Amino acid sequence: MQEGQKRKTSSLSILAIAGVEPYQEKAGEEYMNEAQLSHFKLILEAWRSQLMDEVDRTVTHMQDEAANFPDPVDRAAQEEEFSLELRNRDRERKLIKKIEKTLKKVEDEDFGFCESCGVEIGIRRLEARPTADLCIDCKTLAEIREKQMAG
Repeated sequence: MQEGQKRKTSSLSILAIAGVEPYQEKAGEEYMNEAQLSHFKLILEAWRSQLMDEVDRTVTHMQDEAANFPDPVDRAAQEEEFSLELRNRDRERKLIKKIEKTLKKVEDEDFGFCESCGVEIGIRRLEARPTADLCIDCKTLAEIREKQMAG
C-alpha cells in the first residue's frame, strides 16, 4: 500500500493540510464575515489541491506499475489494486466537485447556512466538514429518513 493511500481525512488533518489553526471567534463577531469566509476558502482550496495531487500520483503510479504479468494470479491482483485505486479516485473526483461547489458558495457569500432551514451551520461543524450544507439537526433528520426508507 502506498503512503497516503487509504488515509482517512479527519477534520484536524483538513486544517493541517491548509496550514491553519481552528478559527477563534471574537466576541460580537458577525457570522460568516470576511475573515471567516477567507478562513474557509483557504481550507477548501488546500483540500482540493491535496486531492488533485493524489489523482496525479495515482496516474503516475498506474503508468509506472503497469506490467503484463504472465501469471494470471499476479495479473488479477494488479487489476484488483488498480480497480480499488480508481474507485477511490472516483470518490475523490466527486468530493472535488463538491469542494468546487462550496467554493462558489463562499465566493457568493452564501456559505455556512443550512440549505434546508436557513440557520447557521456553525464554525466548528464547518471546520469538521467544510462541504456541509445542512445544519446538524437537518442532517440528523435526513439520516433518520434515509434509514427508514432503507429499512
